[in-house]
Amino acid sequence: MLSYRATLDVPVSTARTVSRWIAAHRRRHDVRPWQRAATSWVQAVMLLRWLIHATDVAGIARDAGVSPATAYRYLHEALDVVSSKAPDLPEVLRRLKDNGEPFVCLDGTLIRTDRVAERDPDTGYHLWYSGKHKAFGGNIQVLTDSTGYPVWTSPVEPGSVHDIEAARTHVLPALYPVAAQGIVTLADKGYAGAGIGIKTPVKGSKPDPADQTYNQVQAHLRAPAERANALLKGFKALKRVTLDPSAITKITATALVILNLNNNLL
Repeated sequence: MLSYRATLDVPVSTARTVSRWIAAHRRRHDVRPWQRAATSWVQAVMLLRWLIHATDVAGIARDAGVSPATAYRYLHEALDVVSSKAPDLPEVLRRLKDNGEPFVCLDGTLIRTDRVAERDPDTGYHLWYSGKHKAFGGNIQVLTDSTGYPVWTSPVEPGSVHDIEAARTHVLPALYPVAAQGIVTLADKGYAGAGIGIKTPVKGSKPDPADQTYNQVQAHLRAPAERANALLKGFKALKRVTLDPSAITKITATALVILNLNNNLL
Protein backbone atom coordinates (compact mmCIF):
# COMPACT_ATOMS: atom_id res chain seq x y z
CA MET A 1 0.00 0.00 0.00
CA LEU A 2 1.14 3.53 -0.77
CA SER A 3 1.53 5.83 2.23
CA TYR A 4 1.98 9.61 2.22
CA ARG A 5 2.42 12.49 4.64
CA ALA A 6 -0.50 14.78 5.43
CA THR A 7 -1.14 17.81 7.62
CA LEU A 8 -4.19 18.88 9.60
CA ASP A 9 -5.03 22.58 9.75
CA VAL A 10 -5.28 22.79 13.52
CA PRO A 11 -2.79 23.96 16.18
CA VAL A 12 -0.85 21.15 17.86
CA SER A 13 -1.90 22.67 21.20
CA THR A 14 -5.56 21.92 20.33
CA ALA A 15 -4.81 18.27 19.60
CA ARG A 16 -2.79 17.98 22.82
CA THR A 17 -5.64 19.42 24.88
CA VAL A 18 -8.19 17.07 23.30
CA SER A 19 -5.82 14.15 23.88
CA ARG A 20 -5.46 15.11 27.57
CA TRP A 21 -9.24 15.26 27.99
CA ILE A 22 -9.63 11.83 26.38
CA ALA A 23 -6.83 10.37 28.53
CA ALA A 24 -8.49 11.72 31.69
CA HIS A 25 -11.81 10.24 30.57
CA ARG A 26 -10.13 6.85 30.04
CA ARG A 27 -8.54 6.90 33.49
CA ARG A 28 -11.93 7.56 35.07
CA HIS A 29 -13.93 4.98 33.11
CA ASP A 30 -11.62 2.22 31.80
CA VAL A 31 -11.00 -0.87 33.90
CA ARG A 32 -7.99 -1.81 31.75
CA PRO A 33 -6.93 1.35 29.85
CA TRP A 34 -3.73 -0.36 28.65
CA GLN A 35 -5.85 -2.67 26.50
CA ARG A 36 -7.05 0.15 24.28
CA ALA A 37 -6.48 -0.39 20.56
CA ALA A 38 -5.18 3.16 20.09
CA THR A 39 -3.67 5.88 22.26
CA SER A 40 -5.58 8.98 23.35
CA TRP A 41 -3.43 11.01 20.90
CA VAL A 42 -4.49 8.80 17.98
CA GLN A 43 -8.13 9.08 19.09
CA ALA A 44 -7.84 12.88 19.23
CA VAL A 45 -6.42 12.99 15.71
CA MET A 46 -9.20 10.67 14.50
CA LEU A 47 -11.81 13.08 15.88
CA LEU A 48 -10.14 16.17 14.40
CA ARG A 49 -9.74 14.58 10.97
CA TRP A 50 -13.40 13.59 10.89
CA LEU A 51 -14.64 16.94 12.22
CA ILE A 52 -12.47 19.23 10.09
CA HIS A 53 -12.24 17.29 6.83
CA ALA A 54 -15.22 14.88 7.15
CA THR A 55 -12.75 12.09 6.40
CA ASP A 56 -14.39 8.73 5.74
CA VAL A 57 -14.46 6.67 8.94
CA ALA A 58 -13.17 3.60 7.10
CA GLY A 59 -10.11 5.61 6.05
CA ILE A 60 -9.60 6.93 9.57
CA ALA A 61 -9.84 3.39 10.93
CA ARG A 62 -7.31 2.08 8.42
CA ASP A 63 -4.81 4.84 9.19
CA ALA A 64 -5.23 4.37 12.95
CA GLY A 65 -4.85 0.60 12.69
CA VAL A 66 -8.25 -0.15 14.24
CA SER A 67 -11.45 -1.76 12.95
CA PRO A 68 -14.25 0.44 11.54
CA ALA A 69 -16.46 -0.55 14.51
CA THR A 70 -13.76 0.62 16.94
CA ALA A 71 -13.30 3.83 14.94
CA TYR A 72 -17.01 4.64 15.22
CA ARG A 73 -16.95 3.86 18.94
CA TYR A 74 -13.88 6.07 19.47
CA LEU A 75 -15.44 8.86 17.42
CA HIS A 76 -18.63 8.92 19.49
CA GLU A 77 -16.65 8.71 22.72
CA ALA A 78 -14.47 11.66 21.69
CA LEU A 79 -17.55 13.68 20.73
CA ASP A 80 -18.98 13.00 24.20
CA VAL A 81 -15.75 14.09 25.90
CA VAL A 82 -15.12 17.28 23.93
CA SER A 83 -18.74 18.46 23.72
CA SER A 84 -18.97 18.22 27.52
CA LYS A 85 -16.42 21.07 27.67
CA ALA A 86 -18.76 23.48 25.86
CA PRO A 87 -19.80 26.42 28.07
CA ASP A 88 -23.39 26.49 29.29
CA LEU A 89 -25.63 29.46 28.52
CA PRO A 90 -25.70 31.14 31.97
CA GLU A 91 -21.90 30.99 32.12
CA VAL A 92 -21.63 32.56 28.65
CA LEU A 93 -24.06 35.36 29.50
CA ARG A 94 -22.25 36.14 32.77
CA ARG A 95 -18.95 36.42 30.93
CA LEU A 96 -20.43 38.67 28.25
CA LYS A 97 -21.96 40.94 30.91
CA ASP A 98 -18.66 41.12 32.82
CA ASN A 99 -16.86 42.02 29.58
CA GLY A 100 -19.29 44.86 28.91
CA GLU A 101 -20.73 43.35 25.73
CA PRO A 102 -23.20 45.87 24.25
CA PHE A 103 -25.47 43.27 22.62
CA VAL A 104 -25.64 39.69 21.39
CA CYS A 105 -27.08 38.22 18.21
CA LEU A 106 -29.32 35.19 17.85
CA ASP A 107 -29.75 33.22 14.65
CA GLY A 108 -30.82 29.75 13.61
CA THR A 109 -29.02 27.55 11.13
CA LEU A 110 -29.92 24.26 9.46
CA ILE A 111 -27.38 21.46 9.73
CA ARG A 112 -28.24 19.21 6.82
CA THR A 113 -28.65 15.48 7.26
CA ASP A 114 -29.42 12.47 5.16
CA ARG A 115 -33.11 11.87 4.67
CA VAL A 116 -34.79 10.89 7.96
CA ALA A 117 -38.03 8.89 7.79
CA GLU A 118 -39.44 10.05 11.15
CA ARG A 119 -42.83 11.74 10.83
CA ASP A 120 -44.59 14.35 12.95
CA PRO A 121 -47.39 12.40 14.68
CA ASP A 122 -49.70 15.43 14.56
CA THR A 123 -49.31 16.41 10.91
CA GLY A 124 -47.87 13.33 9.24
CA TYR A 125 -45.14 15.46 7.59
CA HIS A 126 -41.43 14.64 7.72
CA LEU A 127 -40.26 15.83 11.15
CA TRP A 128 -36.69 16.62 10.05
CA TYR A 129 -37.66 18.37 6.79
CA SER A 130 -37.30 22.16 6.73
CA GLY A 131 -39.81 23.82 4.43
CA LYS A 132 -37.82 27.05 4.69
CA HIS A 133 -34.62 25.47 3.38
CA LYS A 134 -36.26 22.72 1.29
CA ALA A 135 -33.91 20.18 2.86
CA PHE A 136 -33.65 17.63 5.66
CA GLY A 137 -31.70 18.77 8.69
CA GLY A 138 -31.61 19.90 12.29
CA ASN A 139 -32.30 23.40 13.64
CA ILE A 140 -29.48 24.80 15.80
CA GLN A 141 -29.76 28.15 17.56
CA VAL A 142 -26.47 30.07 17.59
CA LEU A 143 -25.72 32.94 19.98
CA THR A 144 -22.89 35.31 19.03
CA ASP A 145 -21.15 38.28 20.59
CA SER A 146 -21.25 41.70 18.92
CA THR A 147 -18.35 40.75 16.60
CA GLY A 148 -20.23 37.73 15.24
CA TYR A 149 -18.11 35.13 17.04
CA PRO A 150 -20.19 32.12 18.17
CA VAL A 151 -20.32 31.82 21.96
CA TRP A 152 -23.03 29.17 22.43
CA THR A 153 -24.99 26.63 20.42
CA SER A 154 -28.28 25.03 21.39
CA PRO A 155 -29.38 21.41 21.42
CA VAL A 156 -30.73 20.35 18.04
CA GLU A 157 -34.39 20.52 17.12
CA PRO A 158 -35.89 18.84 14.01
CA GLY A 159 -35.71 20.93 10.85
CA SER A 160 -39.48 21.44 10.81
CA VAL A 161 -39.26 23.42 14.06
CA HIS A 162 -39.33 27.19 13.50
CA ASP A 163 -36.53 29.36 14.86
CA ILE A 164 -38.70 31.16 17.39
CA GLU A 165 -40.09 27.87 18.69
CA ALA A 166 -36.58 26.44 19.13
CA ALA A 167 -35.45 29.69 20.76
CA ARG A 168 -38.33 29.65 23.24
CA THR A 169 -37.33 26.15 24.27
CA HIS A 170 -33.58 26.64 24.63
CA VAL A 171 -32.44 30.26 24.84
CA LEU A 172 -35.06 32.99 25.34
CA PRO A 173 -35.70 32.30 29.06
CA ALA A 174 -32.01 33.01 29.74
CA LEU A 175 -31.92 36.14 27.55
CA TYR A 176 -34.79 37.95 29.27
CA PRO A 177 -32.94 38.55 32.59
CA VAL A 178 -29.79 39.89 30.87
CA ALA A 179 -31.97 42.23 28.78
CA ALA A 180 -33.01 43.85 32.06
CA GLN A 181 -29.29 44.26 32.81
CA GLY A 182 -28.63 46.10 29.55
CA ILE A 183 -27.64 43.39 27.04
CA VAL A 184 -30.23 43.29 24.27
CA THR A 185 -30.45 40.57 21.63
CA LEU A 186 -30.62 41.32 17.91
CA ALA A 187 -32.44 38.83 15.70
CA ASP A 188 -34.11 38.64 12.29
CA LYS A 189 -37.83 38.80 11.46
CA GLY A 190 -38.29 35.14 12.25
CA TYR A 191 -38.09 36.03 15.95
CA ALA A 192 -40.76 38.76 15.87
CA GLY A 193 -42.79 38.67 19.07
CA ALA A 194 -40.05 36.86 20.99
CA GLY A 195 -40.45 39.16 23.97
CA ILE A 196 -38.59 41.71 26.06
CA GLY A 197 -35.09 42.62 24.93
CA ILE A 198 -35.26 40.73 21.62
CA LYS A 199 -34.93 43.41 18.94
CA THR A 200 -36.19 42.41 15.50
CA PRO A 201 -36.77 44.46 12.30
CA VAL A 202 -40.04 46.32 11.90
CA LYS A 203 -42.24 44.40 9.47
CA GLY A 204 -44.12 45.97 6.60
CA SER A 205 -43.61 46.56 2.90
CA LYS A 206 -43.66 50.35 3.30
CA PRO A 207 -42.01 51.32 6.61
CA ASP A 208 -42.01 55.00 7.54
CA PRO A 209 -38.63 56.84 7.57
CA ALA A 210 -38.06 56.17 11.30
CA ASP A 211 -38.75 52.45 10.95
CA GLN A 212 -36.63 52.26 7.81
CA THR A 213 -33.69 53.86 9.61
CA TYR A 214 -34.16 51.50 12.56
CA ASN A 215 -34.17 48.47 10.24
CA GLN A 216 -31.00 49.64 8.50
CA VAL A 217 -29.14 50.15 11.78
CA GLN A 218 -30.38 46.83 13.17
CA ALA A 219 -29.33 44.97 10.02
CA HIS A 220 -25.89 46.64 10.08
CA LEU A 221 -25.28 45.64 13.70
CA ARG A 222 -26.55 42.12 13.11
CA ALA A 223 -24.60 41.49 9.90
CA PRO A 224 -21.45 40.12 11.62
CA ALA A 225 -23.56 37.30 13.09
CA GLU A 226 -23.39 35.61 9.67
CA ARG A 227 -19.72 35.01 10.50
CA ALA A 228 -20.73 32.53 13.22
CA ASN A 229 -22.46 30.09 10.89
CA ALA A 230 -19.55 30.32 8.44
CA LEU A 231 -17.06 29.49 11.23
CA LEU A 232 -19.08 26.53 12.43
CA LYS A 233 -19.75 25.16 8.96
CA GLY A 234 -16.07 25.52 8.18
CA PHE A 235 -15.96 22.12 9.88
CA LYS A 236 -16.89 19.84 7.00
CA ALA A 237 -18.59 17.33 9.28
CA LEU A 238 -21.33 19.97 9.70
CA LYS A 239 -21.92 20.31 5.96
CA ARG A 240 -24.02 17.14 6.04
CA VAL A 241 -24.38 14.85 9.03
CA THR A 242 -24.73 11.16 8.21
CA LEU A 243 -24.97 10.00 11.84
CA ASP A 244 -28.18 9.93 13.87
CA PRO A 245 -29.46 13.56 13.60
CA SER A 246 -29.65 13.78 17.38
CA ALA A 247 -25.83 13.70 17.30
CA ILE A 248 -25.88 17.19 15.74
CA THR A 249 -26.05 18.63 19.26
CA LYS A 250 -22.70 17.11 20.25
CA ILE A 251 -21.07 17.69 16.86
CA THR A 252 -21.92 21.40 16.91
CA ALA A 253 -20.84 21.78 20.54
CA THR A 254 -17.57 20.00 19.72
CA ALA A 255 -16.95 22.35 16.79
CA LEU A 256 -17.50 25.33 19.10
CA VAL A 257 -15.03 23.94 21.66
CA ILE A 258 -12.39 23.35 18.96
CA LEU A 259 -12.90 26.90 17.68
CA ASN A 260 -12.34 28.22 21.20
CA LEU A 261 -9.22 26.09 21.62
CA ASN A 262 -7.83 27.30 18.31
CA ASN A 263 -8.36 30.89 19.45
CA ASN A 264 -7.03 30.28 22.99
CA LEU A 265 -10.42 30.99 24.54
CA LEU A 266 -10.43 27.86 26.73
